[in-house]
Amino acid sequence: MLADLVQVLIATATVGGMYALVAVGVTLIYSATGIINFAQGEFVMLSGMTMVSLHGHFGWPLAPAMAVALAVVLVYGAILMAVTTRFGRGASLISVLIITIGASIATTGVAARLWGSDAHRFPPFSGDAPLWVLGATVTPQALWIVGVSAVAIGLIEWFMRRTLMGRAMRACALDKQAAMMMGIPVRTTVLLSFLLAGLLGGIGGIVTTPLTTIDINGGMLLAIKGFSAAMLGGMGNVTGALLGALLIALLESAAVTWGSSALKELSTFTIIILVLLFLPRGLIGGRQEAGLQHEDHTSA
Repeated sequence: MLADLVQVLIATATVGGMYALVAVGVTLIYSATGIINFAQGEFVMLSGMTMVSLHGHFGWPLAPAMAVALAVVLVYGAILMAVTTRFGRGASLISVLIITIGASIATTGVAARLWGSDAHRFPPFSGDAPLWVLGATVTPQALWIVGVSAVAIGLIEWFMRRTLMGRAMRACALDKQAAMMMGIPVRTTVLLSFLLAGLLGGIGGIVTTPLTTIDINGGMLLAIKGFSAAMLGGMGNVTGALLGALLIALLESAAVTWGSSALKELSTFTIIILVLLFLPRGLIGGRQEAGLQHEDHTSA
């Protein structure tokens, strides 16, 4: 029983770290633009597949392959920002959702041409030999996921609260027009939100692919998990996104350990329904806005 409990906690930290990287990315973009980005999971897929090609197939050293993978997702983030803000300006929430879903589908189609539909992975950073903790097993790559996720999200939280640009992003989240009148470059902050979200997703793809594998269809499911976590914690709140990701991971891990793997996905969709019905502002709370608020001003 103790070993099962420890195994659930280990799985919660590992899977929760992966979900948190996606959820915080969703939160950053929503905070700056009002967009709920269902293409967030494609950052993870693209970086993971790039690492598979460069590091796994072509034998590039880890550091250069990581640099290229992160560059790929940053470029993709800039393109995604241009597409969503250009075609979503003044649109309804449903229209913007369709745009991001369409971007995800288009990205999946391109990825299918490049990598095929099979699942891929590349060698773990520190080998596959498991470690034993109170009768439970943990792989070295799982420790990498937990550690890197904690550092990345901690830096994002510090950036948002302690730096001038982070405060500018939060100001844009409250009122873009007022932010413009205060001299804040709104379009730059919006671009920065997409780049930071892409960076988080890229990091997620790099650290999780050696453990979980990656395929071209994994992006949308990750986006749904990230959205669910952000909604559960409170959309627009970084700490809430982290909390929501850990709670979803805990429920999934418990369902697999003491129930059936068939219940794993059910828990996520049940959470979405319950949160929308009873906690529309999430556990911590967040902004309740729809569409691209004041997007006519983002050209400044």
